[in-house]
Amino acid sequence: MNNEKKYQILSVFLVFQWAFYQFIAHYPMVIEKYYSNGLYILISKIFRVVFGWIPFSVGDFIYFFGGVLIVYHLRKYIKSNSFKFKNLIFRILGTLSVIYFLFNISWGLNYYRIPVEHTLNFKNEKFSTKDLVQFTEQLIYKINKVQVEITKNDTLIVQNPDNKSKILNQAFLSYNSLAKEHQRFSISNKSVKKSLFSLPLTYMGFAGYLNPFSGEAQVNKLIPKNNFAATSCHEIAHQTGIGLESEANFVGYLAATNYNNNYFKYSGYLLALRYCLTDVYRLDEAKFNELKALINKGILKDIKQSQDFYKSYQNWSEEYFKFFYDSFLKANQQKDGIKSYHKMVSLLINYHKTVPL
Repeated sequence: MNNEKKYQILSVFLVFQWAFYQFIAHYPMVIEKYYSNGLYILISKIFRVVFGWIPFSVGDFIYFFGGVLIVYHLRKYIKSNSFKFKNLIFRILGTLSVIYFLFNISWGLNYYRIPVEHTLNFKNEKFSTKDLVQFTEQLIYKINKVQVEITKNDTLIVQNPDNKSKILNQAFLSYNSLAKEHQRFSISNKSVKKSLFSLPLTYMGFAGYLNPFSGEAQVNKLIPKNNFAATSCHEIAHQTGIGLESEANFVGYLAATNYNNNYFKYSGYLLALRYCLTDVYRLDEAKFNELKALINKGILKDIKQSQDFYKSYQNWSEEYFKFFYDSFLKANQQKDGIKSYHKMVSLLINYHKTVPL
């Protein structure tokens, strides 16, 4: 069988794959039982055992050299005497078919599993503005308390003395604590690393990602340290098989705030507070201003410092990268795209109706 025939078959296979995932999305219990709690457990552990001990990000190298090889071979074909535009399309679709298959078998099927609230036994119901305001008030009380315990002064910004490598180790350990309460988040063989692409990620507006082809949790090493702990916990949540971004935010928050470390608690509460305040602002600006007045000045300075960091890297390309990521999320069971991150607020409010904050 010649190469062109292989690419044509792979292109057809891409269509069948897409149809299969549209079908299987209606059977989350099957995904939960046979993939998320079956095949994925084995695949993810193999990835972490093989790549976790390596001090640098193997996944970033896979992306870089994989991209270079694809471009090289496509360019070589375009310049060859046998070039045909139709065959070029088949080569591109065939390559995408292989990547799509590897993505879904190594991690992507987790997008179709049952929602986290079902496995944690709470109802994720629609919340009222009153529910949101009351929960945000509780969050403010908790983060104010932790901030003062750390700084001894409500006007000072929290300064975590640990370096980011140590924070990554602690983030992994935080899941040992969380697993005592929720066994499904148990994870072994650490594989969480600082991304080699941290500068490009910052310009694109991303704090981290999970590499599905190596199983490594990648964290942007340039982001502010007080955001670093919660972000690390978010990416490890993806390693445990959490697909949806809102759920990874929620599980990352649980890991950070259940860990016996005030800097992690502060980072987790800060993550939750920012999402809650954004929702309050959208619903009632006057109430937002009332709540803001309750927050310790040191925390407000911290939030401002973080905003200034991201603003300093804003550029025209960020909008386009986020558009593509938004489209990717919508294609993978997250119809609200990037806005789906904010669904964390609903999970927080409903979870803490049964588990005190």
